[in-house]
Amino acid sequence: MDEKTAAEKQAWLHSHDAGYSHTLKPRQIRMIGIGGAIGTGLFLGAGARLQLAGPALALVYLVCGAFSFFILRALGELVMYRPTSGSFVSYAREFLGEKGSFVVGWMFYLNWAMTGIVDITAVALYMHYWGTFDGVPQWVFALVALAFVGSMNMVAVKWFGEMEFWFSLVKVAALIIFLLVGTSFLVMGHAVAGHVPGLHLIAENGGIFPHGIMPAIVIVQGVVFAYAAIELVGTAAGEAENARQVLPGAINSVMGRIALFYVGSVILLVTLLPWTAYHAGVSPFVIFFGALGVPYIGTVMNIVVLTAALSSLNSGLYSTGRVLRSLAMGGSAPPFVLRMNAAKVPYGGILVTLVIYAFGVVLNYLLPAQVFEIVLNIASLGVIATWGIIVICQMKLRQAQNSGEIARVSFRMPLAPFMSWATLVFLLGVLVLMAFDYPDGTFTIAALPLVLILLGIGWRVLKGTSPFAPTAPSYVLTHQVELDESEGQSS
Repeated sequence: MDEKTAAEKQAWLHSHDAGYSHTLKPRQIRMIGIGGAIGTGLFLGAGARLQLAGPALALVYLVCGAFSFFILRALGELVMYRPTSGSFVSYAREFLGEKGSFVVGWMFYLNWAMTGIVDITAVALYMHYWGTFDGVPQWVFALVALAFVGSMNMVAVKWFGEMEFWFSLVKVAALIIFLLVGTSFLVMGHAVAGHVPGLHLIAENGGIFPHGIMPAIVIVQGVVFAYAAIELVGTAAGEAENARQVLPGAINSVMGRIALFYVGSVILLVTLLPWTAYHAGVSPFVIFFGALGVPYIGTVMNIVVLTAALSSLNSGLYSTGRVLRSLAMGGSAPPFVLRMNAAKVPYGGILVTLVIYAFGVVLNYLLPAQVFEIVLNIASLGVIATWGIIVICQMKLRQAQNSGEIARVSFRMPLAPFMSWATLVFLLGVLVLMAFDYPDGTFTIAALPLVLILLGIGWRVLKGTSPFAPTAPSYVLTHQVELDESEGQSS
């Protein structure tokens, strides 16, 4: 590609962000970065995982959190090179071609489409915690949640940012309260349900690996998905006021938050009560505060997990709208999702996702008991694919920087390329562990060939390409002309 064509390509890639409103504030970006790493995987999932692996869960959270941090640093290097709301879809297009962009974009969409159905199902289930709502069908709550979050996402990006800020703040505040209360009991030695806090509770109940090391290894494939929204900060950076100034701090703080909130919480939990006190189906935080006799703790924690589900639903609508628009810019999605409203929101893509989520409402009506498990495991394939492509794009970017094709950025993934390869090996290992997790994980991996076939069919139908390929779809070129004209008029 000659110099002129390269410049034209860069201009076209940058045009993907034309029309967006760069109004997300630094405090919102920072809280999105923190909140993306905290969800129901900690508030609810920790109970079942403590039951399976005991105190070793803290080590598993630390290892998975470390690799999640390296994935974020890889994404951060890409964002510092070129902030874009298309995020990894746009980076895949630049470094891997339109096919790479097509695969990662639709795998990411698969993840959030399935996750959104899980989220609206979770909201409905959490609402039924209160007996007052026993007579209300599950699908009604799912529909109300969808209508509320969907309408807020349509208004303006600042409303998404504000909702996510407060949703994340609730989650963080709940964990901070637990850490403060738990630490005070540990330091002062106050008994909890007849147990004197301390490390002796670990030693007296089988040690760090009470069931051996294998259960700890097996739960890696479940724990890693507790961090499944960390990549959202890269998408949000495309609409931030000062992305390059804010993003490094937001990303670097994530590892500290993971160490504090995930690892610190588990260590506190197993030193305040024997790990055998925790079990699946009940939040370990509810068990601890319940042992203290704190009134209404079940209600308080239910509000927290309800907030976490709404936060995830909010993030899914936001990110899929931007990713679908980026796919359409390369001809890899229907042209309808290119559309923006007067508030500079990609309403076309959001509407498409709302239709998918509405299908989840129907599932809640038809199969209220099975819907959660039906879609949960399918989403995991999208997470692995997205993270893997992010790391591969970072490796391509680093190669271009080392050869002098692209100027070096100041915020770089540490220990690359070694850690880039190590992270890819880790993600491959997660897939292998999933295959041995019978029946859910095994069936999920067995469905992978079907997913690849559907991607192949989708590629043949859409024939995605860019204006720099010889067969660019006419609507992409037409939209590019419209963008150029609007840019000229605004200047």
